[in-house]
Amino acid sequence: MPHVVGRYAVYGMIASGGMATVHLGRLLGPVGFSRTVAIKRMLPLFAEDPEFVSMFLDEARLAARIRHPNVVPTLDVVATEGELFLVMDYVQGETLARLLHRASKSGTRIPLPVAAAIVSGALHGLHAAHEAKNEQGEPLGIVHRDVSPQNVMVGIDGIPRVLDFGVAKATGRLYTTRAGQLKGKIPYMAPELLKGVKPTRRSDVFAASVVFWELLTGQRLFEGDNNAVLVDIVAQCKVDPPSKRVPGLPAGLDDVVMRGLERIPEGRYATARAMASAIEECVAVAIPSVVGAWVEQIAGESIARQAANLAAMETGGELPPDPSLIELSPVDKDNADTPTRKGGAANDSQEEPTRAISEVRREPSESVASSPGSPSQIPSVSITSPDYEFYEFYQHRRRIKLAIGAGVGAASVVILIMVLVLGWSSSPTPKPAAPASSVEPPVATVATSAPANSSQIDPVLSASVARPADSSTPAASSTGKKKPPAGKGSVIFRDPG
Repeated sequence: MPHVVGRYAVYGMIASGGMATVHLGRLLGPVGFSRTVAIKRMLPLFAEDPEFVSMFLDEARLAARIRHPNVVPTLDVVATEGELFLVMDYVQGETLARLLHRASKSGTRIPLPVAAAIVSGALHGLHAAHEAKNEQGEPLGIVHRDVSPQNVMVGIDGIPRVLDFGVAKATGRLYTTRAGQLKGKIPYMAPELLKGVKPTRRSDVFAASVVFWELLTGQRLFEGDNNAVLVDIVAQCKVDPPSKRVPGLPAGLDDVVMRGLERIPEGRYATARAMASAIEECVAVAIPSVVGAWVEQIAGESIARQAANLAAMETGGELPPDPSLIELSPVDKDNADTPTRKGGAANDSQEEPTRAISEVRREPSESVASSPGSPSQIPSVSITSPDYEFYEFYQHRRRIKLAIGAGVGAASVVILIMVLVLGWSSSPTPKPAAPASSVEPPVATVATSAPANSSQIDPVLSASVARPADSSTPAASSTGKKKPPAGKGSVIFRDPG
């Protein structure tokens, strides 16, 4: 039976992540009215933290101000009975990243008219976000900052939709990025952002151009053996025209893509709409019915599972068990939805958090390994999700608190030992040495571990631009509990200034 909260019936979980879970839901109205929705519920652990609540609500507030068919809308926010969740329009379809995977598995490339329609539609959605205004009619100055194949949903209706404004830059956010920090995935990050330049709509144009280049070629545009190398490659922005990898593209398409990939922001299209128009002038883009038919052809099994879930919910039954539904850990998210390296298997250092939780499926027979020149074989990720970076930030704060507690505990133990030693030395009958030796090892352990803990700085949270974080370095923990691996390829840099 569903769990009813206010006007909403919350059904089975279709995805989980570090900060929230996603459920199918129904809006229950009067006289039998109902509507299928997707409900993103914040985990209680984070719902108690005002900063995370602010981040969560920022996503809803910004998305609610963007009214465009190419953006997944947020319909409602519920904060009651200890619950905090966002209500979003349910979109039956797949992420662009998953479709890349499916196309690779079937040995095909995304048809050019379909690829052009998807990128053009996403650009129109981004333009709507860039132009969004607040209630007073003032520009919000929204910049998505995380445009990638993972954050573009393509429905069976043939409409591409931009997802996840959780890390968007905007005026008047309740939670703002700390000074000198960047958020996003390195392979899709505009070069100027690596220098600490304020993100603009042209930064999103660059990221969308990277996505288009990868759709046309089926290859990763920017790749490196580690984050430091990758940052340098992105900063240099030396790019081959897509026709050099895939001969026979329409005349003028190279110019469109390469202008979007200009290293200097002023050389790019001034708006996302301008680039969308350039694509539409160069390519006869597919109509929605053609795009939708292609989605169903490529992702038929997944679409059928989604339909079964919807049917079960709407008829009052239980959602059928899905053995391919998995919970992604941060490491799994790092390995998801990434195009293949040009030379072979996907490189771990380039795989980034998907920043999307949703219906996550992997067929048991599928391998996560990559094949040359094609997208990685990866699990699907649909709908929307929290940023893994938020989870890292929370863990960082928690480690600091634990470090302080450990330091206080260490001081208390040392004082206790001194009292015991002084008491023993003044006693006419010395105590046996065994108890003292049994206490000494813990003292040494606490004394050495506490300073390391208190001085440890999370590499994901405070890496220099010149020296990006090495996410493989584990953080010390006074509790001895293993730290969740930091996401590779999705980092925050601290500006040297």
